[in-house]
Amino acid sequence: MIDVIVAGGGPTGLTLASELRLHGVRVVVLERLAEPTGQSRGQGLHARSVELMDQRGLLDRFLAVSRKFQVGGLFGGVIKPWPGGLDTAHPYGLAVPQPVTERLLNERALELGAEIRRGSELVGLSQDEHGVTAGLADGTELRSRYLVGCDGGRSTVRGLLGVGFPGEPSRVETLLGVMEATEDPETVAAVVEEVHRTQPRFGATPLGDGVYRVVVPAEGVAEDRAAAPTIEEFRRRLRAVAGTDFGVHSPRWLSRFGDATRQAERYRVGRALLAGDAAHVHPPTGGQGLNLGVQDAFNLGWKLAAEVNGWAPEGLLDSYHAERHPVGARVLDNSRAQMALLGSDPGATALRGLFSTLMDFEEVNRYVTGMITAVAVRYDLGEGHELLGRRLRDVRLERGRLYELTHGGRGLLLDRTGRLSVEGWADRVDHVVDACEELDVPAVLLRPDGHVAWAGADQRDLLAHLPRWFGAAAG
Repeated sequence: MIDVIVAGGGPTGLTLASELRLHGVRVVVLERLAEPTGQSRGQGLHARSVELMDQRGLLDRFLAVSRKFQVGGLFGGVIKPWPGGLDTAHPYGLAVPQPVTERLLNERALELGAEIRRGSELVGLSQDEHGVTAGLADGTELRSRYLVGCDGGRSTVRGLLGVGFPGEPSRVETLLGVMEATEDPETVAAVVEEVHRTQPRFGATPLGDGVYRVVVPAEGVAEDRAAAPTIEEFRRRLRAVAGTDFGVHSPRWLSRFGDATRQAERYRVGRALLAGDAAHVHPPTGGQGLNLGVQDAFNLGWKLAAEVNGWAPEGLLDSYHAERHPVGARVLDNSRAQMALLGSDPGATALRGLFSTLMDFEEVNRYVTGMITAVAVRYDLGEGHELLGRRLRDVRLERGRLYELTHGGRGLLLDRTGRLSVEGWADRVDHVVDACEELDVPAVLLRPDGHVAWAGADQRDLLAHLPRWFGAAAG
């Protein structure tokens, strides 16, 4: 029997497959598409996702094919300088097209031994107390112990599970595509600068060799949002909004997206779970969608692996919903706020001006940037040290960096005292005794996702916390 079926081979599903394989879990990824679409809706990784790639030893691969950017806020079209004092050793994002991100994550999953089946569409699902049966479009069935739907906003898995998806439907729609333009680049830039002042949902970004990534408000909301727009529709909307169509032609790909904002009522139903866009959809404002899904997978992977491998404490797998559902809800809320700022009416324009002024305050800029980049995420793990529930940045140690010690996806006790022990949990938790001037606490216990599960110096207190996250001690 397969341990875990992952439905969907996008960034979320591929990240989850890799996280599971780090713990020896047998994973099969089912991807409906025979080949990648080449479409690049997600344009990069925010600081927290950059940290995740570093935690697993993948950052150098991304740095080789992307460029760093530092944009503070990036909220509702308001862009400010990067704020000082943000709690990260990686104070930047990475501009990298989604197809490149998927290629790197696909390569990693295959290296770790995941099985990826392209052209395999899940159409049926049933479960019992022992496992899940997935029915495929070709009439075959697969049996697994668990199944995770990472199959996008129109998730088949979510529908088959009967999970509610409450929220708001799209009220406005935006056209997005990559195409060539015959207009002089300087003219394009000048028009974009002028129009963007009153139409923040408009843009034409040069990609080189006369190719542009074009974004323009649609006339209304299409009845069939799955149907791609035509190049003629782009021309009409460009002429209506900008007064020129820039001579666009030869589209590479064309798509549309709305501002629907919805979230699954539950992230888990028995042995089936939801992650990424299958669990939440929202406008792409702030570039949070891909990052949110990857971070879902990072939270879920080690917990599901613990369940499969038999050492998960009671409630560990349910903590995935308890921790990630509130995070998703907050992203939906800030997306709603950003859409209000992106309006073109006088009220929205005035609101955008006021918000821009507020963002000039360093504390406001830092707060908003921490929210958008997810470095400010803190899980509610109860009362305790101020670090509890937060992810720990990549602190410098006497013998290297913290994230260099997290590539295996295990728990980690960073011990500055040399007096503590994880005896009984050494098969799940690494014990590192090292000096660290950047920490003002004697020791921290990190979960595999890098969030602090305990901080202190007392061995008995540590022994009280280890079972909560890492199960019973080995006999």
